[in-house]
Amino acid sequence: MTVNHHVPDIRIKRVYAEQEPDDGIRILVDRLWPRGLHKSDVKMDLWLKDVAPSPELRHWFGHDPAHWDVFQARYQQELSQPNAELERMITLMKNNTLTLLYAAHDTEHNHARVLMDYLKHLPAQA
Repeated sequence: MTVNHHVPDIRIKRVYAEQEPDDGIRILVDRLWPRGLHKSDVKMDLWLKDVAPSPELRHWFGHDPAHWDVFQARYQQELSQPNAELERMITLMKNNTLTLLYAAHDTEHNHARVLMDYLKHLPAQA
């Protein structure tokens, strides 16, 4: 019997970066529309606002690296709550490459990175 331990192919990219052929399904994961962009400028397949951190958590974090560890824990707690958009992402990632698009300037301390890690470490779906 072969056990398939499929690791989802999930990437993150700033929404301002160029689309690449291997991006797969491109999903904007910000609650707010990115500054300075028109809808026609963004090459995306979906905009899933409800997978982003709550407005309260986003404001508290304020992209301050000093809050990073606590932010990650709080955001993962939010992600553990029932969420139809997150369920849609989980379904899509089973057979597709996903590229999560975000607007934050900080490429290391942003919610898309936490979301990607969260999705990659979910128990294998039956």
